[in-house]
Amino acid sequence: MYEQTLVAGWGDMDFNAHMRNTAYLDKSADVRMMYFASCGFPMSEFMRLRLGPVVMKDEVEYFREFQLLDPVRITMSLAGLSDDGSRMRLRNDFYRKDVLAARVTSTAGWFDLNARKLVCPPEHLLVHLQALAHADDFVALPNSSRA
Repeated sequence: MYEQTLVAGWGDMDFNAHMRNTAYLDKSADVRMMYFASCGFPMSEFMRLRLGPVVMKDEVEYFREFQLLDPVRITMSLAGLSDDGSRMRLRNDFYRKDVLAARVTSTAGWFDLNARKLVCPPEHLLVHLQALAHADDFVALPNSSRA
């Protein structure tokens, strides 16, 4: 299971003195990009390929609060993938100590920045997606690339 520990920072807080809802989405994106970079796909490689992940849907569930400067342990697993890799569902679980505090499930695809359409990822990237730990509710997704 891929995992990173971040911190609930000043800019992540809302008026109620807990982590704001969009901070969960931002931290999920950060962890995704950290994973891709660790697999040989830093932002510079995506730019060279003119390829980027595009989120089509985010679902956020809240269970516990994070407050300023709390460590935020975030795991990433694969909750769904199409055969060709053009569509994926990535799951980020947020832990305060060992307690599940929130969950973000993002449905995404791979976007060709020149053609402005969904495409299949390079084989090397697909292999790394397939290698992610599968969530308990993993589902096969339909292909969504357009030839």
